[in-house]
Amino acid sequence: MKKSIVLALTILISISGFSQDLDLGLKIGANFANVSDLKDSSSKTGFHAGAFVGAKLSDKIGIQGDLLYSQQGSKIKGSEFELTYVNVPVVLKYYLVQGLNVQLGPQFGFIVDDKIKTVIGTIEAEAKAESFDLSGVAGLGLDLPFGLRIDGRYNFGLSEVIKGEDGKNTVVSVSVGYSFL
Repeated sequence: MKKSIVLALTILISISGFSQDLDLGLKIGANFANVSDLKDSSSKTGFHAGAFVGAKLSDKIGIQGDLLYSQQGSKIKGSEFELTYVNVPVVLKYYLVQGLNVQLGPQFGFIVDDKIKTVIGTIEAEAKAESFDLSGVAGLGLDLPFGLRIDGRYNFGLSEVIKGEDGKNTVVSVSVGYSFL
């Protein structure tokens, strides 16, 4: 896990060295998460926080990588489905107009903690989440004056949360950030 995170950040920093504009900062926001294919489930609200590094490669194209602590999961009556990840999204940014960008790319998630428990009558069952999660990311971002950033993203799971089950992570996230550069 640590090697993958270090590799992703090394690549991003290397790319940034050749770029016109470097972006480095912190972000925090809300997650509205669920796991697909779960009966009677609803969105679970959590938060995410971390750092980002990015580079504007041209007037229209940029790249950004984040390192985020992220609370995810799902609400199910009579059950616990809490997932905590360290997520590393790497998005390509296409600037439509000054500051407004469309974001698309992969996200690599590493489970930090999971609580998956179901109670049916007197029977209690527990499960463990997969240690790695692969998702796709699509979103919109707005780079504002004075280093402020606003992002809205949809993360759609490509891998199973629990081995052998069809459920995948789905997360809508909204975040604010501040770039130091």
